[in-house]
Amino acid sequence: MTDFETVDFFTDESLIPDPYPYFDHLRSKCPVTPATPFNVLAVTGYEEALAVYKDPAFSSCISVAGPFSGMPIGPGDSDDVTELIEQHRGAVPMAEHITSQDPPLHTRTRGLLNKLITPKRLKENEDFMWRLADQQLDTFLDKGGCEFLAAYAKPFSLLVIADLLGIPQEDHDELKEVFALETVGELGKDAPTSYNPLEWLNEKFYSYLEDRRRSPRQDVLTELAQAKHEDGSTPEIEDVMNLSTFLFAAGTETTTKLVSSAIRFIADNPGFEKQLRDDRSKIPAFLEETLRMESPVKSHFRMARTTTKIGEVEVPAGTTVMLLPGACNRDARKFADPNEFRADRPNVREQIAFVRGAHSCPGAPLARAEGRISLNRILDRMSEITISAEHHGPPDNRDFTFEPTFIMRGLSELHITFTPVD
Repeated sequence: MTDFETVDFFTDESLIPDPYPYFDHLRSKCPVTPATPFNVLAVTGYEEALAVYKDPAFSSCISVAGPFSGMPIGPGDSDDVTELIEQHRGAVPMAEHITSQDPPLHTRTRGLLNKLITPKRLKENEDFMWRLADQQLDTFLDKGGCEFLAAYAKPFSLLVIADLLGIPQEDHDELKEVFALETVGELGKDAPTSYNPLEWLNEKFYSYLEDRRRSPRQDVLTELAQAKHEDGSTPEIEDVMNLSTFLFAAGTETTTKLVSSAIRFIADNPGFEKQLRDDRSKIPAFLEETLRMESPVKSHFRMARTTTKIGEVEVPAGTTVMLLPGACNRDARKFADPNEFRADRPNVREQIAFVRGAHSCPGAPLARAEGRISLNRILDRMSEITISAEHHGPPDNRDFTFEPTFIMRGLSELHITFTPVD
């Protein structure tokens, strides 16, 4: 049994299958408490997390890197480390992406993002999703079973983002080869899998945008390339590239995890399939409860700029704060019987899997649409969806594997069986 008092959240693999008892342990001590050998301040309380998200005293400079940021700043250095943060933020991993930015740069980047993802573009993308869902289901439906992530969730979420960002159709197979772990077409051994996928993606987007600025066309990439900041200035190609690639990577990961978790709950609870099949209007709330129960982002981080408080807890400037959305979404002070999946939970829309405040996930409406459309078409075309006992064990003793990372929470694989619907 893991000793929660000494466990290292970042490296202890025993926490990967089920981190929630550890989160409960932390919250039982205090919703804001020191944790791990790195002495981060872990936030496991719902209201406490909201307070951090909305307080400008907390910088997002270490959002992804956390205690591994390399920042030469710690608690007690000063009551205000704002200048030190600005001096060193450029060296922090992922510093170039919107998730690590603070105002005013974050405000400027978010404004550009709003120009890239317009209501018109989202509507066109949703029309594409309905067609894509059927196309992807057609590739395996007659088999009566599949490994769901590889067969559907990964390629579907990947191509939805590719369509939203206007990646040319002729490049879609190559994208799937690199990111969706599929063997596609004639790429075979010549596929660029030896590349760092994100570096490969950066190069791709830079060349797309450079080409569209040089030779505009009637396509989405041209709209991206010609987007302006709110003040009318033209962003550097690299800035648009960083925003596009971050949307691509983050959108693919989170939606894959949402859709696969939803199918897992349906396949392990036959009553859910019947409820949703009989009343499709229940699908959005079902997805919200899925997000609450299995928040795709496991942890992200803030650094206190100034000495401040979270609730009644004193937080010295320079402190690394670890926010745990999956823990906050199971705070019994906010959600009754938090470890129980309730498809009709009345306050489920208040879950914070997509964060709140200035850094609330810009792709949340897209992820919700992908989940809604996927479940509708899956229910239209499959029945008797069940977990494969051969791969995951019997109903009373399931064995699921999850990605071994402290940042994201998601299944590594999900084997299901089903009856195709004519």
